[in-house]
Amino acid sequence: MKIGIFDSGLGGLAVTQGIVKRLPQYDYLYLGDTKRVPYGNRSQETIHEFLAEALSYLFENDCQLIIIACNTASAEALRKSQQEYLPANYPERRILGVLIPGAEAALEGHGVEGVGVLATAITVESGSYERELLRIAPSVTVFQQPAPLLVPLVENDGLKYVEPILADYLAPLKVNGVERLILGCTHYCLLKDQVRRQIDVPVIAQDEIVPDKLADYLTRHPEIETKLSRGGTCDYRVTDLTKSYHQFAQRLTGEQIDLQLTRL
Repeated sequence: MKIGIFDSGLGGLAVTQGIVKRLPQYDYLYLGDTKRVPYGNRSQETIHEFLAEALSYLFENDCQLIIIACNTASAEALRKSQQEYLPANYPERRILGVLIPGAEAALEGHGVEGVGVLATAITVESGSYERELLRIAPSVTVFQQPAPLLVPLVENDGLKYVEPILADYLAPLKVNGVERLILGCTHYCLLKDQVRRQIDVPVIAQDEIVPDKLADYLTRHPEIETKLSRGGTCDYRVTDLTKSYHQFAQRLTGEQIDLQLTRL
């Protein structure tokens, strides 16, 4: 059985590349809901509906474990999917998100007092990062900054315009003296170098931390790991395929990947 990886757009490709590089022995199925990107401005009900469709697709295509590589979906629907969808439909399978690994990584070490979160508006409004950070470290102060323009810039090849917009988004976090910064959207992994040039604190990028967290999870859960097939394959599927998306995916991965068009 495969490891499924789901995202609404491009950011999940970066996370997938990190996972495949770290754990190349397994078989993977990546699903990008590019037809309905972005999720960051959708209602909670719509996100639940979209995610349920994606999960069903991946489980029906032989995935034992699914990584929701979309912070908006993780923030809004992960817990409900784990507590309601799985027991009713696939009780022996598992769903993981990227939000908790980010929170844990931001608080590693001693004495972290202020953590910044750069995320989509709906992720910020959900309060999910703040809840997780305070659950781990009740005394930490969390400063959240919505960044609604970044996903459209990433999706539309607008990275050359991002520096001044990033500066505006990062300014309040700098003023508040954050000691760590979580990039709370997988799209922002593609901007991590620009972010690190503009803020002098450790920056948590999910394509860098999720692979190790997944490896640790599989070590601790042999009942899941032993069910995974080991063919070393990665199948990429998207719900809409444009020329610009295909070109960006090739640049991001550095290889000639076969993107297949599919329906949910």
